[in-house]
Amino acid sequence: MGILEKEGGIKVSLISLHGLIRSNQPELGRDSDTGGQVKYVLELAKELSEQPNVRDVELLTRQIIDDKIDDDYAQLEEEICPHAKIVRIPFGPKRYLAKEKLWPYIEHFVDQTLVHFRRTGLPDVIHGHYADAGLAGAQMARLLHIPFIFTGHSLGRVKKQRLSLGNMDDEKRAKLERRYHFATRVEAEEIALETASMVVTSTNQEVEQQYELYDHYQPDRMEVIPPGVDLSNFAPVDKSWTPSPIADDLKRFLNEPDKPMILTMARPDERKNLGKLVEVYGESEQLQELANLVLVMGGRDDLRELPKAQQRIIKDILYQIDKYDLYGKVAYPKAHGPDEVPDIYRLATTTKGVFINPALTEPFGLTLLEAGATGLPIVATNDGGPRDIIGHCDNGLLIDPLDNEAIEHALLRTLTEPDQWQEWSQAGIEGTRKHYSWSNHARRYLRDLNDILENSPTPSLLDSKVRSRRLPEFDRLIVTDLDNTLTGDPEALAEFNEIIRDREDIGFGIATGRRLDSAMELIEELGLPRPDVMDTDAGTQLHYGDKLTPDLSWRKQIGHAWKPGEIREILDKLPGMYLQEESHLSEYKISYEIDLKEAPSVTKIRRMLRQAGLQAKVVLSLDMYLDILPVRGGSELSMRHLLWKWGFSPENVLVAGDSGNDAGMLLGRTLGVVVGNHAKELNKLRKRPRVYFAKAAHARGVLEGMSYYQFLDNIVIPNDQVDS
Repeated sequence: MGILEKEGGIKVSLISLHGLIRSNQPELGRDSDTGGQVKYVLELAKELSEQPNVRDVELLTRQIIDDKIDDDYAQLEEEICPHAKIVRIPFGPKRYLAKEKLWPYIEHFVDQTLVHFRRTGLPDVIHGHYADAGLAGAQMARLLHIPFIFTGHSLGRVKKQRLSLGNMDDEKRAKLERRYHFATRVEAEEIALETASMVVTSTNQEVEQQYELYDHYQPDRMEVIPPGVDLSNFAPVDKSWTPSPIADDLKRFLNEPDKPMILTMARPDERKNLGKLVEVYGESEQLQELANLVLVMGGRDDLRELPKAQQRIIKDILYQIDKYDLYGKVAYPKAHGPDEVPDIYRLATTTKGVFINPALTEPFGLTLLEAGATGLPIVATNDGGPRDIIGHCDNGLLIDPLDNEAIEHALLRTLTEPDQWQEWSQAGIEGTRKHYSWSNHARRYLRDLNDILENSPTPSLLDSKVRSRRLPEFDRLIVTDLDNTLTGDPEALAEFNEIIRDREDIGFGIATGRRLDSAMELIEELGLPRPDVMDTDAGTQLHYGDKLTPDLSWRKQIGHAWKPGEIREILDKLPGMYLQEESHLSEYKISYEIDLKEAPSVTKIRRMLRQAGLQAKVVLSLDMYLDILPVRGGSELSMRHLLWKWGFSPENVLVAGDSGNDAGMLLGRTLGVVVGNHAKELNKLRKRPRVYFAKAAHARGVLEGMSYYQFLDNIVIPNDQVDS
């Protein structure tokens, strides 16, 4: 059903997990990739809500309760405008966290958001912004069968390349990985790209040189929709305009404040290349004679309180000012209010100045659009967003950000050719409004979204018959693996069996890589109670109760994009890959025994499938068993489907396992237990919240986990938050 056919319009859920979604907070400067993204998502929410075929827009982000942050970020809901609001989801530590610290809590966000959706209703589309929200949104879209849109903003592969230029030893690479979590971030982006029905990008270069680096790059899903600017605040100078107090602040630095202004506005980040700009100005007598240099670098109370990387850049700039004796020619104010930003551009315009963005790379270019909208000509890096902006608006010059002579020449031309200056000024005023208004962006966005919705089936979980059925009203539920988790310690298993039989308030489920027939045989052999839930075939089959009633809504969606024949054509011929016996294979699971010395790595196998255009999950267990599953399968999705469908609270569900195919269900807001005899691939979960590593092995480890969470009494969660 398309937008125009849907009664009342559609509901859009935008996700941006960094919490700080308003541009008037200095904390935005803490995350180097966050500022432009935050403004983008907020403006998108506003404009979409004003479109006639949109019912509601919600911006899902993170609740933050921190004395260092405005109290507004603790509000669970905040209206942006009519039909658009911010919804802050509590997950992870309450305090502010940089985006690199959020990865261990993504599954918690997913679970909390599912609770929100149960309460308020499903959206018609989910749109994730940046890698972390891309991963979370993709998981929910796969589970709920809702169309997913992705915007990467700053991509992990690209950032890794830029930070790894030159000779770098293994220690430095490892340090970068610990700081930025590139492996996790890139895999999240691959999952988002694999799931997305549409990828919204800002520029053609972003598509051709950045997204093309990914295995799941699909050109037909890429839509270049230029971002907008809230032009209401960036009007050109008129007769009624009077300078704000920031003008007096700049005069304190400058001997001749009426000279034309070479203005740049960027946080002190190495990628912004501010030191190069000061160097060019310092080495050019002509530029110093013609103009002042104004560096607006965010806000700071005490330089020593800034992150060390920002301190280093500002100190380098101060060193160069001293080296070239630029006192009285360079201004670098400590702070400015958000309402003063348009006035800074206007001040530069009244002096017949120029705005420059000398960044090494610029995917977005928001400040260029703001400057152009006020009538200030621009000089910008020949990369990403600026190429499209100047291509559309014809309001300035592109430069190589590493070429001192080219930078100087572009600035001199702008400052010394008044007719050209006037032409570029007017072109910027008109071009930004024509090509970069949010209304144009929203109309393009909804046009493409309508095509997606018209070809998307109604989510099966919206079926009222499905939603009305209930499992028995258990107070709590235990779901555990079979092999090596319950097996291996008969005495402990007998204790576990006794607890399950004696406690009618506790439901019992099995999650196993075995087929259903094989799992039931082992359950009989072990003398286990008849499970209430059977999650078999590595999270691809769900059955309930004594009659093993199949979950029809799960079965309806599991086969999405599943092409087992084509997968086997690629993998059967690989060295070190041995297809398991027929009894270990099933409709939605291809299983191999793998010799790690001969076979390609799991990463390479994933890449082979992706490059062949095949969507699948690749799961290694015990360093010898490799399962290939549909993208909508796996224990993480089967477990969440179970909780969503039957309304179980994750806090009342204990899950236990020992190997890689259990990893998915161990993450999130359920109570995870890893038994002591676990495979080494689960060690990566040691820093994850709500994952308890038992010392005891087999069923004794499950009992230890039950004791740790006091699962038989009043449940406690000692490991709810684990710092990453």
